[in-house]
Amino acid sequence: MTDATIAAPQSEADARPAWGAVISMTFGVFGLVGAEFLPASLLTPMAADLRISEGMAGQAVTATAAVALATSLLVTVVTRRIDRRLVLLGLSVLLIFSNLLVAMASNLAMLLAGRVLLGMALGGFWTLSAATMMRLVPEAYVPKALSVMFLGVSAATVFAAPVGSYVGDIVGWRNVFLGAAVLGALALVVQLATLPSLPPRGHSRFGTLFEVLMRPGVGFAMFAILLVFTGHFAFFTYIRPFLETVTGLGVEGFSAVLLGFGIATFFGNYLGAVLLERSMRFTLTIMPVVMGALALSLALFGGSLAGDAAMVALWGLAFGAVPVAWSTWITRAVPDEAESAGGLFVAAINFAIATGAAAGGALFDTTGVTSVFVASGAVLLLAALTIVSAVRTRPA
Repeated sequence: MTDATIAAPQSEADARPAWGAVISMTFGVFGLVGAEFLPASLLTPMAADLRISEGMAGQAVTATAAVALATSLLVTVVTRRIDRRLVLLGLSVLLIFSNLLVAMASNLAMLLAGRVLLGMALGGFWTLSAATMMRLVPEAYVPKALSVMFLGVSAATVFAAPVGSYVGDIVGWRNVFLGAAVLGALALVVQLATLPSLPPRGHSRFGTLFEVLMRPGVGFAMFAILLVFTGHFAFFTYIRPFLETVTGLGVEGFSAVLLGFGIATFFGNYLGAVLLERSMRFTLTIMPVVMGALALSLALFGGSLAGDAAMVALWGLAFGAVPVAWSTWITRAVPDEAESAGGLFVAAINFAIATGAAAGGALFDTTGVTSVFVASGAVLLLAALTIVSAVRTRPA
């Protein structure tokens, strides 16, 4: 999601901004991020309907992230001779078919196949989105265009999980994914109407990724990013079972807590920007410290409705600042190769999502949801230690 901000500022847009095309990208982001988040809110009914454990159902998140990781590293090379308009439209088609396949899934294999398609769409779209924005508007308008696109991320964060869980309880989880397919179709229609031709440019190669990774401090930073997002997604993927079994919430209560999480995440984006003006190192470090402390507190003291809801909301506030902080770090630490560093960032996040969901699922099935939160907290505190000891920061 916020990884889209980290490409190098190399706009070649015409003098007139293509705001309609920017809006179409916002629709695409909303559809992709919303579909990515849905399993977290529908995990329990999905597992029951497919007759699999919740840990196995959580592997739907793993499959999406693993494929998105590979796609983020391959898409620019594989599609280097294809008009970017056609590539983006094709990714929107994959989003539609992904949701339809999940909605019709009769077993785990079909569920995972649908989520594989989503991973291809997600990884490809995020990798190309920043460069596309820079060709849709003049350079002076790029920050505004990116902020418009991020409205899709914020809206999906606020609405996808709580609305998905609430509506799923009324009409069934399959119809939620059918609705997601309809939203994907709407995004495709708007993109067809507004996206201009975007001929490929540049000569993408894999070597630059390794060159950037070998720079002083960059490898440690990517390791810290991996730890932060692993800890977060181990927590987020299994939040519903925790709130149901430990806190004792029903669907309406769970939906309300997720809504609070989403709103807090929105304000966390602003908080991150404010804190970065004061100290980048402090901002990068304090967020995993807060998240780790909250994960351990939930595991040790969870069970109170008010307390658990407050801690989940605080988690959302802290996590909302994380992508903003790391995107800013990349633009300052690797300004000459920010796009390549951005590809590594996307890959690290998706590997973390897969790792967090997979490890969390294994822990959940063997020792219960509380152990998942303990592990999440430990990983996040290790991330903070890595940042303090090994990540280099530069002022603006």
